[in-house]
Amino acid sequence: MPQSGVGSVAGGGARLLGLLIDLVLASLVTTLFVTPSLQDPAVMQTFNLWSVGVWAAITVIPAAFFGFTPGMAVVGIRVARLDGAQMVGIWRAVVRGALTFVIIPAAIRNIDGRSWLDRLTGTVVIRMR
Repeated sequence: MPQSGVGSVAGGGARLLGLLIDLVLASLVTTLFVTPSLQDPAVMQTFNLWSVGVWAAITVIPAAFFGFTPGMAVVGIRVARLDGAQMVGIWRAVVRGALTFVIIPAAIRNIDGRSWLDRLTGTVVIRMR
């Protein structure tokens, strides 16, 4: 892989920004169906549960078929398989989503910039531009 530019391993800042964009998008989509009410814990619990489901849908499905989430597309990064296959695939995307939800496996990276979830699924997050 190149050291910099297109095809190089994406940095942690771009990955974090992509995740934050996905989380905000999931919350915005959820507000179309559940109106949040900060004073009502039951409504907020429902809102949060639906937001997690929406977040899972907008991250797992696009990552599996296209290699990037909406947030990743905005910041110019994508998931690529190390074996060179075009699609990330459902099981890899589900494992990546589940481990991202836990945060720690996504945050700990080795010397080459790949996180635990990258190593477990045989993927790498690379720059598209």
